[in-house]
Amino acid sequence: MSSERIFLSPPHMSGNELELVKEAFASNYIAPVGPMLTAFEKEFAAYTGIAHCLALASGTAAIHLALKELGVGPGDEVVASTLTFIGSVSPATFLGASLVFVDCDRESWNMDPDLLAELLEQRSTTGKLPKAVVVTDLYGQCADLDKILSICDPHGIPVIADAAEAAGATYKNRAAGKGAYAAVYSFNGNKIITTSGGGLLASEDQRLIDRARFLSTQAREPFPHYEHEEIGFNYRMSNIVAAIGRGQLQVLDDRVKRKREIFDLYRELLSDQPGLSFMPEADYGRANRWLTVMLIDKETYGADPETIRLALEAHNIESRPVWKPMHLQPVFKNTPVVGGAVAEDLFARGLCLPSGTALTDAQLEHIAALIKACRK
Repeated sequence: MSSERIFLSPPHMSGNELELVKEAFASNYIAPVGPMLTAFEKEFAAYTGIAHCLALASGTAAIHLALKELGVGPGDEVVASTLTFIGSVSPATFLGASLVFVDCDRESWNMDPDLLAELLEQRSTTGKLPKAVVVTDLYGQCADLDKILSICDPHGIPVIADAAEAAGATYKNRAAGKGAYAAVYSFNGNKIITTSGGGLLASEDQRLIDRARFLSTQAREPFPHYEHEEIGFNYRMSNIVAAIGRGQLQVLDDRVKRKREIFDLYRELLSDQPGLSFMPEADYGRANRWLTVMLIDKETYGADPETIRLALEAHNIESRPVWKPMHLQPVFKNTPVVGGAVAEDLFARGLCLPSGTALTDAQLEHIAALIKACRK
């Protein structure tokens, strides 16, 4: 076993983060809000082209606030991607709403617009339309947002783009999430850029961001004492964390470039292996390739994803199955799903490979050789 562990997608600091954190310390803005937080929000807005940004404690918090401002509550229905991380869908349950999951397509691995259209057409006949659609940009590849909007807009259903994994990706030459009612990003420790933990809510709707800002600081009314007319949340990102985010944002394009190089090198190194294939890239955008995801045909290759995962783990190398679809999760066992077979197949055959941007080509070659050794 190697002495130094190779993680799936560890943080990669540029060096400037520490200087910005020192600057924040020197200013004594250690409390949640401060100049670094304001600057990070403005810089992220400039990067994405989305006018209003609110930095928060997590991407999950951002989805929660967006759904709350849409008035989602008990008796409402929220439609969401089934192939995603649970943080994309759990906020609907915080508000007492019901979920409906939609399968992905094979071209992008994201929500299948045709299945969504079928669901909304069926719901429209009953007169009970969903309150919102939350669509995930999986593994840094954007969903077909314009098509999804064209399906939802006639019904008046707002779309929240869960771009948690997609910072730096583009859709039709615009930033991931731009064009939706709200876009959500994550800066968790394993994302393409990180603030150690944190997220962001972005929207062209200033009222949404103003309300979310108010709610994210415990809904304190403008009095000299603490006055509360409604329940809020402790969801704000801290000024110190935002300093890290500013340093990371400066190198986001470099990180995307390296992630894509890693994906291309894996594909090249394993191109001669029958039964192995990789996540496709939709022709409408440019994925950030947050994680390199490989599909394994057990019958052709002679090994399944778990065999490869354990072989890598034996060498102290982390890999991970594709997200388990939400409709297969025990906590959602009674939740309806439209389709599901594609997501189930990707879960059964998919493996996420180490994709940290500090990995060397030699390390990637070593990982590929270990994968090849699993073939029977």
